[in-house]
Amino acid sequence: MAVDEGVASAAGTAAKSGGEGAVHRLKPNAIGLLGVVFMAVATAAPITAMTGNVPFMVSSGNGIGAPASYLVAMVVLAIFSVGFTSMAKHITSTGAFYGFISYGLGRSVGLASGLLATFAYVVFEPALIGIFSTFATTTLHDQTGLDIPWWAFAVLMLAVNATGTWFGVSVAEKLLVVLLATEVTILAAMAVSVAFHGGGPDGFSIDPVNPVNAFKGTSAGLGLFFAFWSWVGFESTAMYGEESRNPKKIIPKATMISVLGVGVFYVFVSWMAITGTGQSSAVQVAGDNPLGLFFGPTERYVGHWAVDVMQWLMITGSLACGMAFHNCAARYMYALGREGVLPSLKNTVGRTHARHGSPHIAGLVQTVVSAVLIGAFWAAGKDPYTGTYVLLAILGTMAILVVQAVCSFAVLVYFRSHHPESRHWFRTFTAPLVGGVAMLAVVTLLVSNMGVAAGPESGSPVLKATPWLVALIAVAGVGYAQYLKRRDPSRYLLLGRTVLEETKER
Repeated sequence: MAVDEGVASAAGTAAKSGGEGAVHRLKPNAIGLLGVVFMAVATAAPITAMTGNVPFMVSSGNGIGAPASYLVAMVVLAIFSVGFTSMAKHITSTGAFYGFISYGLGRSVGLASGLLATFAYVVFEPALIGIFSTFATTTLHDQTGLDIPWWAFAVLMLAVNATGTWFGVSVAEKLLVVLLATEVTILAAMAVSVAFHGGGPDGFSIDPVNPVNAFKGTSAGLGLFFAFWSWVGFESTAMYGEESRNPKKIIPKATMISVLGVGVFYVFVSWMAITGTGQSSAVQVAGDNPLGLFFGPTERYVGHWAVDVMQWLMITGSLACGMAFHNCAARYMYALGREGVLPSLKNTVGRTHARHGSPHIAGLVQTVVSAVLIGAFWAAGKDPYTGTYVLLAILGTMAILVVQAVCSFAVLVYFRSHHPESRHWFRTFTAPLVGGVAMLAVVTLLVSNMGVAAGPESGSPVLKATPWLVALIAVAGVGYAQYLKRRDPSRYLLLGRTVLEETKER
């Protein structure tokens, strides 16, 4: 196997020695193809993406062209994934973007990207805790009359997420499979029922899936941004490479299944929601009662019981999403920690559990950080949805979209510099180039529509600081890497290089 300097041995779950050179490993062969797919799809949170994003896209974005936005986003992300998965066939690392970009564009850009990706996943968990708490509080009040403060549900979700990470990815996988399967089933039941009934009040129309309509409406840019937002987390497939069976084959397959499978599902479900509501009235319904866009067709074509079930599954769906992001954040912290980016991290967040092979300390740190952020928003009197969820989701999304764009350009350089024998005009040049430019365009859409997306929090200092905070983290990463290069060259050489293997394509 051809390895770069600083690549650690893949043998064992955790190094037995506590010495300076010991690298604690995640548990190998713990998860298969479907497990990786479920972990990635859980971060996309289909029921949250549909019930939370589609009504806003219809009322304030591209109107009935919302399904077409998902179609356009699916094509763009599939093109991006071609380059991303080409690199995954060569490099297996739980650091994913951190490792990929370090090999492609160098250690300084790699560390900056690693910090940005870590930051994104760190803030995504408390964001999902916010929406989980909102769904739980509302549903319990509506269906049982109980009034429980939202922070109680926040504490519950923190505990569940921390427990899942402590016992390893296979435990989290089993829980996520159940949660994800139920939310997909109820959405599919609504969509299929509408289709079997021959459409809604206005019958069937292909206008909602006509790609041209993705670029029409009140604010086409806003609609397209929300479509891309609905996929955030699909790229997390790569970070489970070290824990999966045969990662060179599983990770590329899982990534494409996540992009295309989720894409087809989003297009079909959003199309049927609009059709079931009635194409002529969908925009007004989405504006007056956002959840009515899904609850209406569900009650009409499936039954009232399904609406009650859907409300509960919105709770479990956001729980599954938050748990998946908790796992992502813990693995990125672990990836940075095991390389000793800061010396104190190697024997703390860089360690794995002796029995479960999980990044247990990193998981606990992530729980504490999430609790602090939730506590800060609670102390500031912010609403768990419009304050905590929306503001942190926008912040994390901007950070991860920037990293995705940078990763595309890293693919171009990597194959030119490291593996010219594997270069291909489409897979390693055209696809990553188009994907990178498209990702930058999505970042532009986010910046230009940030205020509208934030709704009542459009004047929040957190929102206004978002682009600057993302830029500050990136600059800090580059600056610290350069500091290590001058002051501690041995640690600098390890940045982004602790991977399972870096090899010629199999």
